[in-house]
Amino acid sequence: MPSPYRALFDAPGTKGFSAAGFLGRMPLSMMGIGVVTMISQLTGRYGLAGALSATIALAAAAIGPQISRLVDQHGQSRVLRPATLVALAAAAGLLLAAHFGWPDWTLFVCAAGIGSVPSLGAMIRARWAAIYRGTPKLHTAYSFESVVDEVCFIFGPIISIGLSTAWFPEAGPLLAACFLAAGVFWLTAQRATEPAPHPREHHGSGSALRSGGLQVLVGTFVATGAIFGAVDVVTVAFADERGHKGAASVVLALYAAGSCLAGLVFGLLRFAGAPERRWLLGICAMAVSMIPLLLVGNLPLLAVALFVAGLTIAPTMITTMSLIEEHVPRAQLTEGMSWVSTGLAVGVALGSSVAGWVIDAAGARAGYGVPVVSGAVAVAVGFLGYRRLNRPAAGRGGTVEHHSEREERHVA
Repeated sequence: MPSPYRALFDAPGTKGFSAAGFLGRMPLSMMGIGVVTMISQLTGRYGLAGALSATIALAAAAIGPQISRLVDQHGQSRVLRPATLVALAAAAGLLLAAHFGWPDWTLFVCAAGIGSVPSLGAMIRARWAAIYRGTPKLHTAYSFESVVDEVCFIFGPIISIGLSTAWFPEAGPLLAACFLAAGVFWLTAQRATEPAPHPREHHGSGSALRSGGLQVLVGTFVATGAIFGAVDVVTVAFADERGHKGAASVVLALYAAGSCLAGLVFGLLRFAGAPERRWLLGICAMAVSMIPLLLVGNLPLLAVALFVAGLTIAPTMITTMSLIEEHVPRAQLTEGMSWVSTGLAVGVALGSSVAGWVIDAAGARAGYGVPVVSGAVAVAVGFLGYRRLNRPAAGRGGTVEHHSEREERHVA
């Protein structure tokens, strides 16, 4: 690991919470695709599979920010454990309902309950921010966490799809639930690095989403999430149509590997100029990278196209996390990060659901039109809301930072 990344772990406790966060985030890449694989294996219905994956994402979108708001107010350890127990109970219900062929409505009820899973990525980033806020190491920390996310997406689909296709259909989601339990309870046992809670009176009135800049980020990431959700579902169906369903995990892993590589390099760089411009450039690059998917006709070409597309993801995500710090008060940082995750979750829900119906109606190759359209929507929203990103939030640490100071901190 390059020395800037090694230096992150000089602070006590950083290795422990980072490892717990990695374990607890594995379900992020395993549960949705695991449910798609499980349901398609048991029923052959991609529309139902995509709808259930969408239900999980929508429920997480509705519940996640509320959990994060409670975390900001009461602390991680007091909130994450009960929320996780609810998600685990719902996951167990979903597996039983799928295995025994219970009515579809029971599947949807249990899928909605899984939405109470906490946003572990936001929790870990909040710990890094509490340690390194205002220093160059925070950019490196956010880059590292983006790489961790992508490592999860490299190995998660391989494990989930592989287990569900080679062992038994429920194996992937089952292991995802085990990872979630281990990661959350390990993380919440580490009190020394837990950010201090901010009682309700310190939050002011309203949600972090009142910030105009955060609204732009969330809105754009709804469309970005639709890209991710559609690519996952369509790639599984694309590989299945060609008789190599298990290969979908390898193809999706290469998609994540491209992002992982880009994130590692991005974290070593220091940039001049406004981060808003880099963010908008990243959104445009993500959209353009979807177009070649319409042209591929076999799995090797698809793997190459997705690897190249993956190079655009991590730099955009890293810049987004930096912008969130500029557009929400510090007392609502976890909630602000969760709102972006919510935007992604809503997008994943829409993308996976629409893609599932397109696949059922016109085949997998036509399904790649969904991420292409989603990318175009992301670019449109980004351009329309760009001006709002030039206005930092009031109430960050009690003051409004001058724009030149924001740029200087991002360059550092």
